[in-house]
Amino acid sequence: MYFPLIVYKDNTSDYGAFFPDFPGCYSMAATLDELLSNAQDAVETWMLGEPAKKFPSPSAPELVLASPDAKGRAVFFVDIDTSFLDAEAELVNISLPRNTLNRIDEEANALGLSRSAFLDKAVQSLTFWVRISAH
Repeated sequence: MYFPLIVYKDNTSDYGAFFPDFPGCYSMAATLDELLSNAQDAVETWMLGEPAKKFPSPSAPELVLASPDAKGRAVFFVDIDTSFLDAEAELVNISLPRNTLNRIDEEANALGLSRSAFLDKAVQSLTFWVRISAH
């Protein structure tokens, strides 16, 4: 899905951008290429912890281009991959060392979670911190 991204910059700043369809979703980068590369990550971070039904539909291009926010700024239409919204459970078969599996089960039990729920939360948390530290 293509979403409008309004980009701004002046002589003393990095590139900045915001998605009108995702209130409060901003991104900054030193280069335009980096800014556009960060767009997917910005939207996924904005959606963290939100239900998939909160994901908006893209605004019509003519409405965005005519908006006061776009005046004097560049508007890009960025393809956002929505596959990250698919949270349907899927059965998988993995192999882990027995001692690792025991640690997972101990931690899950201590938190009152199933093994699957513990692994899901661990990956979500890890993904969040990896994204933050990468910027």
